[in-house]
Amino acid sequence: MILSDRDIVALIALGDLVVEPLDKECIRENGLDLRLGRGYCRFRRTGRVLDPRRPGEPWEYYECGEGDEIVVGPGEHILLHTLEYIRLPPYLAGLVNLRSTWARTGIYIPSTVVDAGFEGQLTIEIVGSSFPVKLYPGDRFLHLVLVRLNTPAKTPYSGQYQGQKGVRLPKFFAATRGS
Repeated sequence: MILSDRDIVALIALGDLVVEPLDKECIRENGLDLRLGRGYCRFRRTGRVLDPRRPGEPWEYYECGEGDEIVVGPGEHILLHTLEYIRLPPYLAGLVNLRSTWARTGIYIPSTVVDAGFEGQLTIEIVGSSFPVKLYPGDRFLHLVLVRLNTPAKTPYSGQYQGQKGVRLPKFFAATRGS
């Protein structure tokens, strides 16, 4: 079952669902709009092969930083994070979508699921349009659809991305940013 705005408000009031900072304008009919944070990681093109089975090898083909604006180049892949820090209870999962206004610019995000029990800022991959697009931290960018599970997860999420803040690079990158 997808949660409505009433369900979301009730779960926040109970403390079962945490969204910080919460902007009440971000509570939508059937989900939450999430805003862009200031951090990003931009991957540089390289012919070097990333081998996820050899995680100890240093991988330095990215640039991380913070900005008041972020330009996503054509076809470029950038990792961004949400301004909001969220905590889902073990009976809710989330489906992340790009807000339709941004999708209409040609920007794309791969399917992203937020596991039941996850806590932290979300790291999201953005794939650029056919022309450069400027993004601004604080803008509503993503839509999180919350789905109630039939039964609470027996093993809620507790992986290494739990509690993350800022952009978190993949676990097999030796030098990661964020916390």
